[in-house]
Amino acid sequence: MNNKQNTLGRLRDGLGRKQLIAIAAVLALGAVGAASILRMGAGAPDTAEPHGHGHEEAPGHADDEHHGEAKGAKGHGDAPGHDHESEEEGAVAMTAEQIKAAGISIDTAAAATIRSTLQLPGEIAFNEDRTAHVVPRVGGVVESVAVSLGQQVVKGQVLAVISSPSVSDQRAEFQNAQKRLQLARTTYEREKQLFEQRISPQQDVLQAEQALREMEIALANARQKLQAIGASPDSSALNRFELRAPFNGIVVEKHIALGEQVREDTSVFTISDLSAVWAQISVPARDLALVRVGESVTIRTTAFEQSAVGKVAYVGALIGEQTRSAQARVVVANPKNAWRPGLFVNVEVASGESSAPVTVAADAVQTMEGKPVVFVRTSGGFAPAPVALGRSDGKRVEITSGLQAGARYATSGSFVIKSEAGKASASHEH
Repeated sequence: MNNKQNTLGRLRDGLGRKQLIAIAAVLALGAVGAASILRMGAGAPDTAEPHGHGHEEAPGHADDEHHGEAKGAKGHGDAPGHDHESEEEGAVAMTAEQIKAAGISIDTAAAATIRSTLQLPGEIAFNEDRTAHVVPRVGGVVESVAVSLGQQVVKGQVLAVISSPSVSDQRAEFQNAQKRLQLARTTYEREKQLFEQRISPQQDVLQAEQALREMEIALANARQKLQAIGASPDSSALNRFELRAPFNGIVVEKHIALGEQVREDTSVFTISDLSAVWAQISVPARDLALVRVGESVTIRTTAFEQSAVGKVAYVGALIGEQTRSAQARVVVANPKNAWRPGLFVNVEVASGESSAPVTVAADAVQTMEGKPVVFVRTSGGFAPAPVALGRSDGKRVEITSGLQAGARYATSGSFVIKSEAGKASASHEH
């Protein structure tokens, strides 16, 4: 028993000393923290006074922390990894050799005269003076068709062959008139000879001469009938009728087939000479004073890159009741058949001229993020300059802001720079 009591007593004494040591350590740490708080609270009024602000600084907000934040805000643009050239988004670095290899031309922004133009809607149409609707002029059955749709033909070329009873009758009449004329001429010569020999009276000579003249008229009439329908007097078959091209052109319509019965007034072919076409323009009444016969105009199409220059050949004298506009016409040369009838076009009519202090070539203006830019030459390449556009005549564009006269910029080939800028922007995002 005594041994157990002695052991318990030693355990109580050991535990008491450990607890006392832990409590003393906690109290010491608490005292140190309290002293620190008191010192910081006492120094706050002194640091607030030099700033002169009307607000009270929060406890623990040291003066060097306040200035540190200000310095950090000021130097935000010079943060690590943010260089100066990246601020100019879209800048493209190119050497002189690269510029030459890419075919980029450089020009200088300068003053120029801008021609103000009036845009009018139009449509390419056939040259009606050189378009023919070919009709047989005789009824019959189609024996053969020698051309196809879209084929180029020359004047006098056979288009189709028609078997026609009326042509057969007219050729028979012509041949009959030839025979009768020959007989009448022979009779007249014989009567004239007999009269000279005092065998026949003069009255017989006069009657023979009258019959001869009548046969000459009959033959001429039969020949003209054949010519009127375009049939040749001589043919291997009396009923053969050859339909021929009236001039050089292209078969733009075809309404005939082998074995088909056609009437004399049926339009079986439409042939048009497309070496010159018409641009039909709709001119509002308010703009009629600007569109005059002989005025030079420029014709463009949005379907493809094509333009042509022509002159106004006709301006209508009447205003449409529904459209309140007049029709005008421009003759357009079409050597390569690029201007096809039915094509919608824009017709530019000059309406005046004015000078602009800053202009660039039209092909220098590119679009980036939906806004117009001009790539300005820099020491290391090109940089995009956002600009505001003014008037344009298709060749020069007025710059109202964003660029000054004398600035060097990229003209032809500027799309290459735009492409490179797009690639650089995409790689930067990734």
